Amino acid sequence: MSIQQINPEEAKALLDSEPEAVYVDVRSIPEFTAGHPAGAINIPIMHKGSYGMEPNSDFNKVAAAVLPKDKKLVVGCQAGGRSQKACDILSQQGYTNLYNVYGGFGGGRNPETGEPQPGWKDLGLPVSEDNGEGVSYASLSGKGK
Repeated sequence: MSIQQINPEEAKALLDSEPEAVYVDVRSIPEFTAGHPAGAINIPIMHKGSYGMEPNSDFNKVAAAVLPKDKKLVVGCQAGGRSQKACDILSQQGYTNLYNVYGGFGGGRNPETGEPQPGWKDLGLPVSEDNGEGVSYASLSGKGK
């Protein structure tokens, strides 16, 4: 199955209709802790390093330990670019139910039309600052060791 492109409203509808689906927020830890889609878990694809953003070398390992391959995964970031890259990586790992959220949390563009797409936050969809056990990268990264 190819990676499906959905906007934040379609992502919310999918999560509401499929309680087993998982929203995977691949933004950096500081971005996630400042606010994220309610119910999301954080597995950053990039970390802030001494030279800007650097790839998270543990992304594959943590994803494999935390995300069942048979679950629908709704993958989002700030605008849709990092989440598309994460979907590509997950697809190579054998995940088949992947949904990239274009527009992400903060807004972006529809990849097919180029039209502006408001983000999750701007659409007034439920936002959380929960960063506890089973949600935060700190709690999830230990499962990948």
